[in-house]
Amino acid sequence: MVKDIEIHPIKTSKIKDVDFNNLQFGRVFTDHMFECDFIDGQWTQPRIVPYGPLTIEPSARVFHYGQAVFEGMKAYKDDNDDIFLFRPDENFDRINKSAARLAIPEFPKDFFFEGMKQLLLLEKDWIKKGWGNSLYIRPFVIATEGAIAASPAEEYKFMIILSPAQAYYSQEVRVLFAEKYSRSADGGVGFAKAAGNYAAQFYPTSLAHKKGYQQIIWTDASTHEYLEEAGTMNIFFRINDKLITAPNNDRILDGVTRKSVIQLAEDANIDVEVRRVPVAEIKEAARNGSLKEIFGAGTAAVINPILGFEHAGDVFELPELDDAYASLFKEKLMNIQYNKAEDPHQWRYKVS
Repeated sequence: MVKDIEIHPIKTSKIKDVDFNNLQFGRVFTDHMFECDFIDGQWTQPRIVPYGPLTIEPSARVFHYGQAVFEGMKAYKDDNDDIFLFRPDENFDRINKSAARLAIPEFPKDFFFEGMKQLLLLEKDWIKKGWGNSLYIRPFVIATEGAIAASPAEEYKFMIILSPAQAYYSQEVRVLFAEKYSRSADGGVGFAKAAGNYAAQFYPTSLAHKKGYQQIIWTDASTHEYLEEAGTMNIFFRINDKLITAPNNDRILDGVTRKSVIQLAEDANIDVEVRRVPVAEIKEAARNGSLKEIFGAGTAAVINPILGFEHAGDVFELPELDDAYASLFKEKLMNIQYNKAEDPHQWRYKVS
């Protein structure tokens, strides 16, 4: 059973100073945060405290050896002011899978759900109603033990912070197919939400920005002949009426939105193929007109259409469609998330 969670409330909320109509993603945080320390081989008393800076040793192993994993989730409010999460069990399982790969102790399920529930209920006014509005949830774990020895830490801090959000992307997105750099390698930590995975993307993505592209579609590390992920999202391709996406492996994140899109496509009797996707196949489909869509799928963006791509100097633009799968799946997903449609797979989780 979960221990009673200590709650130390703030005296005055800062919510009145927030312009919810002009939010930059991940820049504004709510009044409180959840924290729990791993000391002497066990997770200690969980706490909800005012959001603020941490005091941490400069020798904390997270700074030197990168033991840090995280998750991304959202809370939604329907027209009746009820609060919902979307498939939170998947996020809980994945953060512990990520933790295990980095030799971090798993976090107890009752701590995770009770802590998040109490935090969300405390911050319910930060969850705004309306299409596209949400409260982004960032659970994460860092190694806090002060010791610069190259071995797993013996002390950790698990935290949850919250950030009000609107739609993640509003700009047009065109991408560069990776030819040199890789997001991850066989046998590595690509399947985990390890902090270092994202740091490794920043430099090649900055090079893509200089060429006028917003993101990179990563290719396999061995040959760069197969397409795998788009920036921080899983990637889908539509050739004629068939939907294609790369299979999970130890390089590709097991995305919650990805598996939801696959299920929704099957529900709609859309032909789905989960297989390796050759760069050459997508370029040929773009040339002959059978490539109808490319879109990314992830928690922050939900579904993000990709309008064009470049590879090896070849540039392609995709057609505008009235029957885009990207629009179909985004609407279906968001209708479930905002409690506006039936939930046949029981993905919604009510916070009460």
